[in-house]
Amino acid sequence: MANTDDLTRYCEEHREDALAELDAWLRIPSISADSAYQADVRRAAEHAAARMRAIGMTRAEVLETKGHPVVYGEWLGAPGKPTALVYGHYDVQPVDPLELWTSPPFDPQVRDGMLFARGAVDDKGQVVMHWKAFEAHLKTRGALPVNLKFLIEGEEEIGSPNFDDFVARNRDLLACDVVVISDTPVFAEDVPSLTIAVRGLVGWEIHVDGPSGDQHSGLFGGAIENPIMALACILAKLKDETGHIAVPGFYDDVRELTPHERREISELPYDERAEARRMGVPQLHGEHGYHPLERMWWRPTLDCNGIWGGYQGEGSKTIIPAKAGCKLTARLVPNQDPARVTRLIKEYILAIAPPGVRVHVDSFESGPAIVTSRDHPATRAAARAMEKAFGKPPVTIGMGGSIGPVGTFDRVLHLPQVLIGVGLPDDQTHAPNEKFTLSQFYGGIKTMAYLWDELAAGDARGAGIPPV
Repeated sequence: MANTDDLTRYCEEHREDALAELDAWLRIPSISADSAYQADVRRAAEHAAARMRAIGMTRAEVLETKGHPVVYGEWLGAPGKPTALVYGHYDVQPVDPLELWTSPPFDPQVRDGMLFARGAVDDKGQVVMHWKAFEAHLKTRGALPVNLKFLIEGEEEIGSPNFDDFVARNRDLLACDVVVISDTPVFAEDVPSLTIAVRGLVGWEIHVDGPSGDQHSGLFGGAIENPIMALACILAKLKDETGHIAVPGFYDDVRELTPHERREISELPYDERAEARRMGVPQLHGEHGYHPLERMWWRPTLDCNGIWGGYQGEGSKTIIPAKAGCKLTARLVPNQDPARVTRLIKEYILAIAPPGVRVHVDSFESGPAIVTSRDHPATRAAARAMEKAFGKPPVTIGMGGSIGPVGTFDRVLHLPQVLIGVGLPDDQTHAPNEKFTLSQFYGGIKTMAYLWDELAAGDARGAGIPPV
């Protein structure tokens, strides 16, 4: 293993610089979902390009897509060595409800060793870790042992609608040996972790139409179908009382975990009752017969994300509403085909719809589940880097969420990927009071600095990452 004392000293001596770097970027409200922030989204992209040029990348520029721009940077000063592509995103989630924030979401504040701001951990903070790790190599050694490319997206929080097209059109620009993504959490603060699986995502919007307009529930109640009740009947038939999804064929391609894999999960320090208390629910819930972590990482789900219909104002309005609707999403696991699941759910909903209403189903596909290899040399290099930074070897975990670009890199470029984030499960991503625990942030910088040495060195048997 390469001597990394120089990198360690630099990272520790420049902690305040790293925090200031992140603070400046977090002050730009780059909310990609809201067109009112379009100028701020671009300003965040230009800020990123300027910072990458300032820290020594030989190329850093804002590139256009059909939507929000991406930022590309590179340092290719290690000819004959492997090339890694670092992916991240600079766009952030909306901040609503604003009144639940303890401090303004775009005015970063440090409290009790944690930095609070929208985008702190998802994903500006984890991108800045890579910038500072790159800077550490360049300032201490004048060069890196590998070539680096950076691709920082501006639409991840809205499903990366233009990412596939951008990657497909820029294959040569993005050519590399491995993709490194830091947009994931660890299992717990004292349990460093590498993510080896993310779930896929598909979704539907159900529209239930009844009478041509709202009708008096006294005059017509009992004579016409109520769209809200019809929708409730549809939703009630999606799962049985054990939490099992009732759609025929839904589980056909779902792989059951091996006894060894289930034992790995059971040995993790997970307190089901404590997790329920943290989430503010009486108890955890889900498909019977599976550990909560297995349900979250390796089992598919089907959830209602929003529902509407009828009178929503104060007091009473006795009507049979003309319309009702809801939004559904399913998280998919390896081997499930998004197109097939999309079709199965739609067909099932239409088949069980009550005859007194008209039902229309719109759908979308975000991408399949992806599993990375825990035995790939790049994954082993990441494990060694994380162990050096955090003092203990990382465990391998799954992640219940979906990262669209992970699917893109797999599907379009067919590249190995390393998911090496350092956020915590309680970081409130997508919620008020998002934060990044600073010990994780600083440990993440060192992890990424060590990673490039480990990636260049290969594993203990000398089997490194062959350059393209």
